[in-house]
Amino acid sequence: MAKTTDTPRKLGAGRVLIAVYGVFAIAATVRAGFQIATAFAASPVNYSLSAVSGLIYILATVSLARTGKAWHRVAWATLSFELAGVLLVGTFSLFYPAATVKQTSVWSDFGMYYLFIPLILPILGLNWLRKQGREQ
Repeated sequence: MAKTTDTPRKLGAGRVLIAVYGVFAIAATVRAGFQIATAFAASPVNYSLSAVSGLIYILATVSLARTGKAWHRVAWATLSFELAGVLLVGTFSLFYPAATVKQTSVWSDFGMYYLFIPLILPILGLNWLRKQGREQ
């Protein structure tokens, strides 16, 4: 059986990574949509951040699942943006807890309300992409 370039993405750690990103894409997007539709005025910044994170998770899911150098670069950019967002929003929520205490975003407190998965996921994804880059 010939080995294809997309085999690592369809097996093992790649498959799990893509599945988790898919779950987060759905969860964050639906949550943000509900928050924006029902209570946007209560916390427009936090709910907008949740919407951005949902879109980032969608793009990350697609770019991780696709093959080719262009998609590899999109995945790098998306996961790097995600990690920067989690670090910036997490740091902001530490120094200004009153801004996020009642209405949190997915990235608030470094993703604490999501078991820190929003912080860990891009690190695992970038590490996985680094390994994939060496194999190409």
